[in-house]
Amino acid sequence: MKRVVFLLVAIGISSVIYAQNQLPEYHFAAGRWSFVGDRLYQDDAQAGLAKVNFRAPQSGPMLYEFNARYESGAEDGHGGFGLHVFADNVYEGPSWGSGNSYLLWLNYDENPIDSKIPRGLSAQVYRSYTNSWMELVESVDLNEYAGLLTVDNLSYVPFRISVDGTTGEVRVYDPTDSSLSSYYYFNINGRELPLRGNWAALRTNGIRLSFAYGL
Repeated sequence: MKRVVFLLVAIGISSVIYAQNQLPEYHFAAGRWSFVGDRLYQDDAQAGLAKVNFRAPQSGPMLYEFNARYESGAEDGHGGFGLHVFADNVYEGPSWGSGNSYLLWLNYDENPIDSKIPRGLSAQVYRSYTNSWMELVESVDLNEYAGLLTVDNLSYVPFRISVDGTTGEVRVYDPTDSSLSSYYYFNINGRELPLRGNWAALRTNGIRLSFAYGL
């Protein structure tokens, strides 16, 4: 399984092992992104379509690993972030979608506009067709974990996501289970397979977060 370490760019800034010209290609498309030490920050809590694009060829079984840290911004009762995978192209500016891709999204919204989105903590899977057209595929209520939304718990949240572009199997592992034995599972529609793409995009909505590679 190929491991996508596009957030390795954050480690590379402060490491003598990785020279600047060896880092994956990346573009800060929207929001206020910067590197501080070994972390990548999105520092604009008002940015609704903040996004950084990474060139990362993807096909077959892929593994995406990174950790996230809450900085601020959810005081208004709303904030979210997610990852576009297997994107065929990206837009170098604010956009709703990200080419032909899938978006895995973690959301907190006390007053969601879309009735299909649960109030509070939830997760969504979106199918992106263009930079302006996405459709909701699945939505999952995660309010059983809402009690874990404390400043201490959000200071380091590990994420591990596997996506098999050949079989369509997707596993989003439970970040509260260090054994990695618990995960949310779904299958991508077989008509969409196989998945291939040259880009991934990390994005936030109305929240300040920082990210780095590693569990």
